[in-house]
Amino acid sequence: MSKTKKFLKLETELKDYKKMMREASESILNNYVSDYPIFIVHQQTVEIGIPIARKEDVKGNWSINASSLEEMVSKQIIFERKVENFKKIFKDPKNHLCLFVLSELGAQFIFIPRD
Repeated sequence: MSKTKKFLKLETELKDYKKMMREASESILNNYVSDYPIFIVHQQTVEIGIPIARKEDVKGNWSINASSLEEMVSKQIIFERKVENFKKIFKDPKNHLCLFVLSELGAQFIFIPRD
């Protein structure tokens, strides 16, 4: 399966998670936790973020943790020297969800529309 097809499949699989990610994003923004909410999408155990969906408890194949740019920097997933570059590519969280996807494709940031 091509990389493009894998991303399209992933986006389809994540449709059922969008509502909870939107709500978590709004909570992060409205409570001034961060201006940069990031969702870790994974199938294995990770030590970052707050779990909002566990694949064992939902009908999908993915677990989702809510995190932020600040936590990603403190855990050295994003290096301090790369923060300004990351902020430049970060899409408006009112319109997009930022996902840090850990999959067979490796670890990648992707942005998907909120709706």
